[in-house]
Amino acid sequence: MSTRPRTKADKQARLDQILNKLDEMYPNVTCALNHNSPWELLVATILSAQCTDERVNQVTPKLFEKYPTMEDLAAATPKEVGKYVYSTGFYNNKAKNIVGAAQRILKEFSGEVPQNIEDLLTVPGAARKTANVVLGTCFQIASGVVVDTHVSRISQRLDLTKKTDPVPIERDLVKILPKERWISFSHQLIHHGRNHCTARSPKCVSCPMNSLCYAKDKNA
Repeated sequence: MSTRPRTKADKQARLDQILNKLDEMYPNVTCALNHNSPWELLVATILSAQCTDERVNQVTPKLFEKYPTMEDLAAATPKEVGKYVYSTGFYNNKAKNIVGAAQRILKEFSGEVPQNIEDLLTVPGAARKTANVVLGTCFQIASGVVVDTHVSRISQRLDLTKKTDPVPIERDLVKILPKERWISFSHQLIHHGRNHCTARSPKCVSCPMNSLCYAKDKNA
């Protein structure tokens, strides 16, 4: 098990090692949700709550085939949309948010997905995670750090935070990460969570981050 750094300089050196290793492992990663526009990514991210990206990527092609434009979804009913997003879970609420998001963006933002977090957070279904995903991926705006289940789990395992809720975790990460890394860091941890640092039975022995990790549930 790795020795925990004690001084501020040691902690910074370890963080630099972690970031360098992530760059080596995942040099050109981006959002795993398939999309062709900021609007499509917004919808996909709303659907991704409590659902895998793989499932969302299976659902969105049929959804956008039926409702190809924001105007089409704004004119639909949540009940109609719910039939297409049923398999993502919590479909009634998600369908309501998608229709509400389309209506609000058309009415308040002339059909353009807002490019600042303050406005984006007023859109139905767009909490901080969703807003950070859309702003970072589509507009390269580092408004914060996306904290999903992978980022939460791995940040705790790497002792980058001791918090367990997304908002406090994001605050901790924003404090220690260079702003130019806020976007890529989340993408890298999400891929790492799928490839090595899984929730159950993490592949610690083969993980390139093994020497930098001292998680309590680490496999020998």
